[in-house]
Amino acid sequence: MTTTASDTSVDLGSPLTPAHLLRASAPLEVLVGTGVRDRVDRGRAYLRTVLADDERPVYGAKTGFGALVGFAGRASEADQCDNTLAHLGAGQGPDLPLDVARAALLVRTWSLAQGLSGVSAHVVSGLSEMFATTFVPAIPRYGSVGASGDLIPLAYAAQALRGRGHAYLDGVRLPAAEALTSAGLTALQLDGRDALALVNGTSVTTAALALAQSSVRSSHRALAELTCLLVDVLGADPGFTDPRLISAFGHTGAVTVASWMRSMLDGTTPTGLRALQEPYSIRCSPQLLGAAEDALRYVDGVVSADLGGVSDNPLFFPGDDLVAHGGNFFGQPAAFAADVLAMVTASLGNLAERQLDLLVDPARNTGLPPMLAAGPGQQHGLQGVQLATTAFIAEIRRGVLPASTQSLPTNLHNQDVVPFGTQAALRAYDLAELLRLLCGSLALGLRQAVHVGGRRPTAPRCAALVDALAAAIEPVDPDRPLDVDVRVAAEVVISGEW
Repeated sequence: MTTTASDTSVDLGSPLTPAHLLRASAPLEVLVGTGVRDRVDRGRAYLRTVLADDERPVYGAKTGFGALVGFAGRASEADQCDNTLAHLGAGQGPDLPLDVARAALLVRTWSLAQGLSGVSAHVVSGLSEMFATTFVPAIPRYGSVGASGDLIPLAYAAQALRGRGHAYLDGVRLPAAEALTSAGLTALQLDGRDALALVNGTSVTTAALALAQSSVRSSHRALAELTCLLVDVLGADPGFTDPRLISAFGHTGAVTVASWMRSMLDGTTPTGLRALQEPYSIRCSPQLLGAAEDALRYVDGVVSADLGGVSDNPLFFPGDDLVAHGGNFFGQPAAFAADVLAMVTASLGNLAERQLDLLVDPARNTGLPPMLAAGPGQQHGLQGVQLATTAFIAEIRRGVLPASTQSLPTNLHNQDVVPFGTQAALRAYDLAELLRLLCGSLALGLRQAVHVGGRRPTAPRCAALVDALAAAIEPVDPDRPLDVDVRVAAEVVISGEW
């Protein structure tokens, strides 16, 4: 595939998309154009004007933070930066995945580049320069409640950019100062407003949600295609996708998914050996996958709004001479969307697990051997994989409890309601990976089914998918460890490059 400029760069003057976040895991050129510099400079100059007016309060620049807003902050701007970041160094747990950390900083950079945060121009430039390297701040996973932004995790990011704490370079965890030097980066110099603007946004939440959404969307489309392959391999009748039937159902997502499935199944010939009505994991798949499509469109909208919005407090509007104190750092939309995404993931995962269970069962798979073993008893085929899928779906179900309903007051009741969007988004990110493995397990089963007696698909697109799987994965004959094969199968089907 030919690489274009848009494959390797992000322009801060243009809308941010989930595709940009996916690319941010590797070195990426982030472009700071003249328009971006001008609006950042205007916002900064206006901040200076406001700070010079003793009669105008500005949260975080002249005051303490959170519940201590009624007290004066430190007099020195450098000290006010330390005052912002030091007390937020309370995170715990393992570091965030590096792709989440990099994506979070890209979201934060774009937000600051809109010129409404009053940050120094060199902050935006310094962040942009970081993306050309493999530098990643080490950010502990636990500590954010997703209100007032992702304060604690973003504080660790800000400290690493100052050369404090730890960071990764080329995947190796190092003292941050050493990582900066090795990457050819200069430690950021921040004042109080710069520091507060870096932490006072929902960028970790938004990044994790967007990455999870991208992954689940890919698995959703893959699962629709795998369902079609299951239909074709078993010789089932595709009449359950009939456009008249689905249109009568009345749901847009089902109409969309059934159209995908009819295209995939075009050319298939039923064997006539199956029952008049298939189990729900086949017959109701357009309705289930269609409902997921409708829900995913809602999540798409939230992700798009979050990526195109400014999450910070306060915001500065020079043209209106307005310093607006409010709650644009409150991650409730992302919390709701991440909880919906988790529910979608559980339903999709359950479908994949049930379809694999059907495929390995000789009572339901039109006479294929149990566990798709090439020599049952002497070999065990997909038995271990099917056991693992049961564990995967159990883990997904355990994680689906909504986070957005778990509000707890904190910060002397300054934050008396909180969305817990960070927990919801990171949980969705984790579950998305399990869904990917479930898709890989089903794909591996379908590849093996053809090897042990299942028919070669009669629909050209289904046959192409089987051929791609067969080219990437040897038959399970004799038995061997299949953990790597599951991941390879997932990559084949989810990439869509077959």
